[in-house]
Amino acid sequence: MPMLGILGELAQLEWLIKSPIALLGLAFQIWMLVDAIRRREWIWVFFLLIGYVFSAFWYFLMVYRGSETATTGFQLPGASNRKRIRELEAKIHHLGNAAHHSELGDVYFQQGKLEKAEACYRKALEKDSKDLDTLSHFAQCLLRSKRASEARPLLERVVAENARHDYGYTQMALAEAQAQLGDSAAAIASWRAVLAHNSYARARVQLAELLIPVGQSAEAASHLRETISDDAHAPAFLKGRDRIWVRRAKRLLKSLPAG
Repeated sequence: MPMLGILGELAQLEWLIKSPIALLGLAFQIWMLVDAIRRREWIWVFFLLIGYVFSAFWYFLMVYRGSETATTGFQLPGASNRKRIRELEAKIHHLGNAAHHSELGDVYFQQGKLEKAEACYRKALEKDSKDLDTLSHFAQCLLRSKRASEARPLLERVVAENARHDYGYTQMALAEAQAQLGDSAAAIASWRAVLAHNSYARARVQLAELLIPVGQSAEAASHLRETISDDAHAPAFLKGRDRIWVRRAKRLLKSLPAG
């Protein structure tokens, strides 16, 4: 029975040496395989081992390329897809109310299309300038666009009205804006307020990153260990969402002195 996938290709070493394109294809497969092992994507590991270049290319599109965008690890509640975009565009054409503009902005935000998201949020705010969801998401869009000074007052306005808005996502964004603007004390207070009601990996890791420089490494290490421990028992959808934070937690914990 002939060997399949990468092992089968390696067995044809003479053919690989004579074919630079095949050699490049094999290198690409191995690169994707190593990435899948590092991410613990075991189903993908299986298909990458038995499959050929097509499997590696599909993994690249579905997992590798899609995993790192401007909004990786900073999701808003909700999902994004092309069908929903078409539905919302049709509703906006016929009705054009604030809620539809805002929801379309959320879809674009999730896709990492921040300029399109900002335009949608601005249109929504023209129609309803007091909606907390739109204000919060617009501010988070500005924050991901590296405009923390514009985002902070909007986030503070929302948190002042509802400290637990969007399940704590708004206060997390405020903490990030405060940290980006160099106000570490305010950011630490905001992160602690978030963690008083939630156990987000995003909050624990970024709080730890702020605690270490001010000499609170023991508390930082505790947050990092909790992040890693929780991930080991988390469902698949949480593992995907928090992957970036778990990796940061592991790297940061390794850099701390033992004790």
